[in-house]
Amino acid sequence: MRQCWSGLLFLHWPIDPSLIQARLPAGLFVDTYDGQAWLGVVPFFMDRVRPVMLPPVPRLSYFLELNVRTYVHDAEGRPGVWFFSLDCNQPIAVEIARRFFHLPYEHAAMKIIRRGNQIDYHSHRKSLAANLSKFRYETASSTQLAVEGSLEWFLVERYLLFSVNPAGALYCGRVQHAPYEIAPGNCTHWSTEPLRLLGFNDLTGNPPSMLVAKTVEVKIFPLKRIQ
Repeated sequence: MRQCWSGLLFLHWPIDPSLIQARLPAGLFVDTYDGQAWLGVVPFFMDRVRPVMLPPVPRLSYFLELNVRTYVHDAEGRPGVWFFSLDCNQPIAVEIARRFFHLPYEHAAMKIIRRGNQIDYHSHRKSLAANLSKFRYETASSTQLAVEGSLEWFLVERYLLFSVNPAGALYCGRVQHAPYEIAPGNCTHWSTEPLRLLGFNDLTGNPPSMLVAKTVEVKIFPLKRIQ
């Protein structure tokens, strides 16, 4: 597939690695930076989502996504992303991702309000009551690449995702895009509701890492089963 990711906000909290490892499937291992695992909340826009060689379709190819993620590696040491949840306001995209990518997508009512470079981002998961998540942040005009070996590099420079099908088989999928151009995030309002819904109730303080990123054009490759 081909798609474009924009309006990216990365909020991250450190967490005890054992709490993450206990939730991972067999064959995946928690990644750490300076001895800490990291849990991220990432709201953004999905634009021009379409299969290879086909044009984007109005409404169907443009939607919002809010994911909760952590960082892992497989038995071969390949680093990647593990998603605990992905909220999305495009019902067809949710069903496709669940069926063909084995990802824990959830139906949500979502909207954005843009005022210049400021974004108000709202998300409400449809399966639950009273769980509105709100984010207010600004896009950045000046960005740079993450320094290899830095925390920022550890958090954003990931090009594999892992998932598990209903039978418990482990898969990986490769994504390809230019390295993220990032900047410290000016985020004046955020929500830990997506974390609370997953049982991570202790992560209530300010996220130590706030980043925004410029738009990237992305190639999505088919999943492959990990033997």
